[in-house]
Amino acid sequence: MKLYVDPITVNCRKVLAGFELLDIDYQPVFVDLLHAALPVLADGDLVLFEPNAILQYAAEKAQRSAFYPADRTTRAEIRRWMLWESSSWYPSCYILMVEGSVKPRLGQPADKRILAEQEKNFHRLAHTLDDCLSRHPYLCGDQMTLADLVVAAPLYLHPYQKLPIEHHLYLERWLTESMSCLPCWNPVRERASSHAMSREDITMVLFDN
Repeated sequence: MKLYVDPITVNCRKVLAGFELLDIDYQPVFVDLLHAALPVLADGDLVLFEPNAILQYAAEKAQRSAFYPADRTTRAEIRRWMLWESSSWYPSCYILMVEGSVKPRLGQPADKRILAEQEKNFHRLAHTLDDCLSRHPYLCGDQMTLADLVVAAPLYLHPYQKLPIEHHLYLERWLTESMSCLPCWNPVRERASSHAMSREDITMVLFDN
């Protein structure tokens, strides 16, 4: 399998970390985000985009049941969280990051209307996570799954994104004590840093720390 990525982006980092977590055998192909929609997985005649679809396919093909259990109920829960992340959670986190962190670094004023709307939306979504994590340590129960990694990915740079997770106790604890310290992020961080060094400053501001 070939994985086309630009490791400075959130969605590419998500897939790279997921492949590390799942111990997937693949060939990375590094592409500039400005020249392609990424990430993309090529496996024979299959060309697959959308990061969460890529992770599901790779986990199923490699039969990595430790983080993607084969039982139908757990997989349904994992898929639910992955769909929720791509449709609701990631967009909210991204908009807040741009308005609350990126624009100020570029000397541009944040759009106060958008910021207020997304802060309200973020807290609503974060409450969903907080409620779930108040009942068990991970999103699908007592064991970490691929769902946890996917939902944590938009918060990967939380110290710099200025997302208000401190208002959500269980979410903050899950992120800081269980997710951010996972070893699978280390090679992703190294790749992102090495690629960011060759980019213009604006790209580093947008996607790196």
